[in-house]
Amino acid sequence: MNPIDDFLHHIRFEKRLSHHTLTAYSKDLQQFSQFLTDQFGLETPLTADFRQVRAWIVSLVEAEMDRTSVNRKIATLRSFFGYQLRRKTIQADPMLKIQALKTSKKLPHFVEEKPMETLLDEIEFPLDFASQRDKLVLELLYGTGIRLSELIGLKVADINRYERTITVLGKRNKHRVVPMPPSLAELVETYIRLKTETFGNEADSVYLIVSDKGIQAYPVLIQRIVQRNLTLVTTLEKKSPHVLRHTFATHLLNRGADLNAIKDLLGHSSLAATQVYTHTSLEQLRKTYEQAHPKSGRREEEGRKGEKEERNE
Repeated sequence: MNPIDDFLHHIRFEKRLSHHTLTAYSKDLQQFSQFLTDQFGLETPLTADFRQVRAWIVSLVEAEMDRTSVNRKIATLRSFFGYQLRRKTIQADPMLKIQALKTSKKLPHFVEEKPMETLLDEIEFPLDFASQRDKLVLELLYGTGIRLSELIGLKVADINRYERTITVLGKRNKHRVVPMPPSLAELVETYIRLKTETFGNEADSVYLIVSDKGIQAYPVLIQRIVQRNLTLVTTLEKKSPHVLRHTFATHLLNRGADLNAIKDLLGHSSLAATQVYTHTSLEQLRKTYEQAHPKSGRREEEGRKGEKEERNE
C-alpha cells in the first residue's frame, strides 16, 4: 500500500473522519504528490523536504487560491507527515517550519429573522412530495443547525416523534440529540407519510431525505434546494446550507441563548469554534444601539440634521 492510501485508510477506519474530510484529504495529497513529481521528479511524498513543501504552498498562493483553502491543504500535510513520523517511515517532519497563512476573519453570513419567517411561514409550499421535502430540508437546517453531511445521513430511525428529538451523527462519529419544535415534528410526520406513499419500502427508504427518484439525497440536491428558496427572500451573495447553520446559531445568540448550549446543539468540540457567532451578535447589538440609544452617534447626527432643517425653514 502506498503511503497516501495507507494514511487515508488510517483516517477512515481508525480516526473515522467523515467522507467529506476523507475526500478533501485525498484530493490535497494527490495534488501535492503530482506537484512533487512534475517539479522535482519525486516518486513519493515521503522524500519531500521543507523547501519542496514551501514551493507547493507558494505555487498555490501564486495561483491566487483563497488563503483559507491553502491553510486547509497545509493542515492536510501536517496530519499526513505527523502520521508518517509516528510510523517511523520518515525521520524528520518537513512541516516544522511551515506556518499557516494569515487570513482576515470573516463574520459568518446569515439571514435576518424576518426573511426566514417569510420563507417558512408565509410562502406556500404545495402538498406534493418534492415540495414538502424541500420545505423539510429548510426547516431542518434552520431549525436544528445540522450540517449538510449530517442532514444527508439522517435516517428515519433517528427521528423520535414522541420526544420530538433527532439523533445526529456528527463529526468523528459523535452522536448528539437535538430537539425539534412542534411545527417541525408535524412537518416530519407529513413528509414521512408522503415519502412512504410515493416510494413504499424501497432500498433507500431508511434515509429520511431522498431525491425525486427515492434514492438518498446528495449534496448538490440540498444545495440547489437551499439556493433556490433563499433567493426568494434574501439578496445575500452566499446562499448555502451552511448559511442556514450560521443563521440558526446567530438567531439563538441574538435572543439570549447560552453560548455553551449553542455549542452543544451545533456539535462543536470546543467553545472556540462557537465564539465566532458572538462577533455577529455584537454587530446586531451595535445596530440596535445606534438606532435606539439617544447618545449614539447616529441619533445625535439625526438630531443635528433635524435642527438644521428647522433653522432653514
